[in-house]
Amino acid sequence: DVFKAVPVLRRRKIIFEKQWFYLDNAIGHNYGTTFEVTNGGNLQPKQEVEEATTETKEAGTDNRNIVDDGKSQKLTHDDIKALKDKGIKGQEIVQQLIENSTTFRDKTEFAQDKYIKKKKKKYEAVITIVKPSTRILSTMYYAREPGKINHLRYDTLAQMLTLGNIRAGNKMIVMETCAGLVLGAVMERMGGYGSIIQMYPGGGPVRAATSCFGFPKPFFDNLHEFPLSKVHSLLSGTFSTETLPSDPEDNALVEEESNGLTDEKQTSPQETEEEPTTEAAMEINQTEEQETMDVNAEDVEFKESREKENKENVREKQIKQWERRKKLMEAAALLREKNADGLIVASKFHPTPLLLSLLEFVAPSRPFVVYCQYKEPLLECYTKLRERGGVINLKLSETWLRNYQVLPDRSHPKLTMSGGGGYLLSGITVVLDKGKSDSSNIESLKMEEPSPKRCKVQDVHC
Repeated sequence: DVFKAVPVLRRRKIIFEKQWFYLDNAIGHNYGTTFEVTNGGNLQPKQEVEEATTETKEAGTDNRNIVDDGKSQKLTHDDIKALKDKGIKGQEIVQQLIENSTTFRDKTEFAQDKYIKKKKKKYEAVITIVKPSTRILSTMYYAREPGKINHLRYDTLAQMLTLGNIRAGNKMIVMETCAGLVLGAVMERMGGYGSIIQMYPGGGPVRAATSCFGFPKPFFDNLHEFPLSKVHSLLSGTFSTETLPSDPEDNALVEEESNGLTDEKQTSPQETEEEPTTEAAMEINQTEEQETMDVNAEDVEFKESREKENKENVREKQIKQWERRKKLMEAAALLREKNADGLIVASKFHPTPLLLSLLEFVAPSRPFVVYCQYKEPLLECYTKLRERGGVINLKLSETWLRNYQVLPDRSHPKLTMSGGGGYLLSGITVVLDKGKSDSSNIESLKMEEPSPKRCKVQDVHC
C-alpha cells in the first residue's frame, strides 16, 4: 500500500519504511518481482510459502470473551529482538507469535486472518518492484505529498486525460505546477509521438515527477518549453527573437581575437615608455630581470592553464545559452501556428487569465481542460468564457470517488475516504466571431435582454 520512487543504482543505500537495503540483486529481474530483505541489506527473491498449518486454522466462534489486556502474548519485545539478531526471518517470527499467543485459537477465522496480516506487515521485510506508471505515481504523490501536486487525485487526473483527448500524434499545450506529474501523464499517453509545449512560470520548468516515469530519451525530443512571461509579447507581436549566435565556434574565435587585441593594448604602453639613458639604470633593469625570470616562468604556466579553463567555461556557457535560445525559438514558432490540438491547465495560479491567453494558441474544435482545487475560481472562469464566446459544451464537474474493501463475505466501503479531488472545467473551442465579441455589442445585448421579458409579463397580466 506504500509507494516510493527510487532510481535503480548499484551500491546505493535505500531507506524505505524503516528498512534499508541495496538494489544490486534486483537488477536483471522482471518488474513485479517480490523480494525479501536479508542480512546486510541484500535482496533475495521471495519464494512462495504454503499457508499456515492446520493447527492455526482452529478458530473460535465468538470474540466477545477475549479481553485485550496486553498479557495474551508471551513473547516480549526483547525476545523478538533476540530472534531477529539470530537471523530468523519474518515468516518464522510471525509463526512464533501465533504459537505464543494465548487468545489466537479463540478468535474467529476473520480475526485470525487480520492478526496474521497485521503481524506480517510489521515483521516481514518484503518489497515489490513495480514499473512506474501514471496511476502509481499519482497515488504515491497524493498519499505522501498532496501539496506538491495541488491535491490532484488520480481519478481527477484520469478525467483530465480523457476530456483533453490525449493521444499519440497530438500537439498539446500543458500548463501545470504539479511537479511535472500532469506532464508525465500526457507524455505517457502520447507514447513519444506528437509534440508537447510546456508553459512554465519563473526561471525554468519543474519536472521532478516526470523524471520518475523513466521515459527513454526519444520521448524528450519533441518536448518544448516556453515561459509564461513571454506569452503576452508573443500574442501582441513584440516577442524579441534575440539574435541567435550563428555558431558557438565562431563566437569562441571572436572572443579569442578580442582577447588578443586587449593583450596587445595592455602591452603597448609598456613598450612606449621612455627607456632610462644612464648606465646605472641599465644595470638595475638587468638585475631585476634576472630575479623575476624564474617567478615569471611559473606565473605564465599558471596563467595559461587558468586561461584555458576560463575559455572552456565560457564556451560551455555559450553553447548552453545558444541551445536554450534555439529551443525557445522552436517553441515560439510552434505556438505562432495557433493550431494546438488541446490545452491542459493544472496550476496554483488563478485560471481565468491563464486560460483566456492560452486559448489563443488552440485550433478550433479542440478540447481544453482546467483543474483547480477550489470551485470559486473556476466559476469565475466559466462566466468569463460565456461572456467572451468562442467555446461550447462548457462543463464544471467534480469527480466522486469511493474505495471499497472487497474480501469474502465482508465487502464494504472503506471507513476513511478522500473528501474531494478538486474541480474540472472542460469545453471545446470554436471559431470566435470578432464582431459579436466586441464589448459594445455585449453591452447592447445585455440592455436588450430585459425588454422581451417585460413584454411577456405585461401580456400575461393583460
